Amino acid sequence: MTEVEKNTAAADSHDVELTPFTIFRYTYSVCLLIFSIVLVISLMFTGNTKLAADASPWAALFVCIGAVVWLSMIEGQQASLVGLPPVDPELYKDTHPVTYLNAATAFLGDNLDRYLMGRQFMVLLVVFIINLCGAPTSADADVLGMPGWLKTIFLDVGLGMIIFTCQLGQLTTQVNASHCMLDFINNYFALFTLYTAMCIEFSGVMHSSYLIQNILSVLSGKPIHSNEEPKKGFTLIFFWGRVLMSLAILGFSLAVVISALFQGKTMMAVKYPNVSEGVSIFLFFFLMCIVGMLEGMQIAFFAVAKLPASERGTSFFGKKTCDLLFKGNGQNLPGFMIGRQLTVVASFFIVASITSMNIQPGSGDNIFGVSDGAQAFLNLGFHAAVITTILASITWQLAASAFPIAFLNNPFTYILLCFALFLEWTGLCAGAWVLARIMKKALKYEYDEVYVGTPEERAANNHADKDFADDVGHMYGGGFRGHAVGSHDALDGPIQSKDEVVHTTASKDPLDGDGMSTEEAV
Repeated sequence: MTEVEKNTAAADSHDVELTPFTIFRYTYSVCLLIFSIVLVISLMFTGNTKLAADASPWAALFVCIGAVVWLSMIEGQQASLVGLPPVDPELYKDTHPVTYLNAATAFLGDNLDRYLMGRQFMVLLVVFIINLCGAPTSADADVLGMPGWLKTIFLDVGLGMIIFTCQLGQLTTQVNASHCMLDFINNYFALFTLYTAMCIEFSGVMHSSYLIQNILSVLSGKPIHSNEEPKKGFTLIFFWGRVLMSLAILGFSLAVVISALFQGKTMMAVKYPNVSEGVSIFLFFFLMCIVGMLEGMQIAFFAVAKLPASERGTSFFGKKTCDLLFKGNGQNLPGFMIGRQLTVVASFFIVASITSMNIQPGSGDNIFGVSDGAQAFLNLGFHAAVITTILASITWQLAASAFPIAFLNNPFTYILLCFALFLEWTGLCAGAWVLARIMKKALKYEYDEVYVGTPEERAANNHADKDFADDVGHMYGGGFRGHAVGSHDALDGPIQSKDEVVHTTASKDPLDGDGMSTEEAV
């Protein structure tokens, strides 16, 4: 098979078939995105966002652009680094040298877990910064002369910021990185992002998550798999010292948020003045639980994707959840991931309003009487990112990794799954596929199988993908391999050995990229 034929075959297997309904969803979603971009920029240049009011509209614009670009790399890089571990790095060492550097760093010891923990904090902190740059600060904000009902939907509810952030900062690069992993991280921006995430993890701010990891391991009776030697001496002391520091930071952050809410010193009191302090506190914990459920659900879903249907759910709601999620060829799983993204981002923006400080340094009204410098630092949302990363994200992911069936049996899982699938059906962010196609063409991305073949081809040529241990404590979930490189379906797992290939006829090694014939696999 020639290179052109190979590329065509890859495109045919991945690309979405265009139907009138699909074209309609793409069109109206892109229109919504354009309107949302105009709306966010208008808010900045009318001084209706916090950073625009405190600094300048141009500062808000450039910081927002930088934050969105970095968020897009953080989100896409995760898809690449979670999906590549099973693949032999020697297959792409020469064609993608910077991807190889990323892999050599991320897949050394337990670095992938470290990256994922640091990356989770980065996502939340960047989303909070985007909120400071582009979200309206007041319920009275009015731009573009919108009628009341449209203002309620796009400004008060925040649909404009949700579409803006999801399409530009998350889904577009996730779509490309899920099938073009090798090309996506073959740059030094990705390597810089990887090192930044690992530095954040090394700082120890998130280390209380490791305490939760150990507790869950004991409760589940499952071991914590590690690729490194047990910690001893100073390394052990340094590790647990950072755990204690992290617990202290988490406790202080919670105290700051709760105290500020009771005193009406958060943006919630400005943006939603009719909401009482008690309701704000309830919404804070309720939304963290919603986000936590959604974070845990994705882990549980991928963890049980390879189990026989009879073992996936053991209760009424567990069976209904699995029947809905895995019906047909499993198309509802990627649909859930999209709807989940919308729900999580919407929750984060509300949480950002609840937790963001509305205290001007130097006013003498600093929280707990901290210095003006410390107050200015808290105004950036660092404390909120710590709380949501640990309590609304990592903890739930680790719990779902340890108890995936329990997550499936929860009735709230079924309710949230239905809600997420409804959001995906609306097509609010369908424009991300249009942007992904434009990005792929502009940057000349190729599908991964163009470089390393499909899982079946790799298995047939003694390059079978590696397996993961069934253990506790990985945020990508026990058994979650991400998207198998070169796979045609989100549920496809790596072929473990060439024995699983029933029939193969090839004139040359398919990985040579020169000659290839058709193969049949189980």
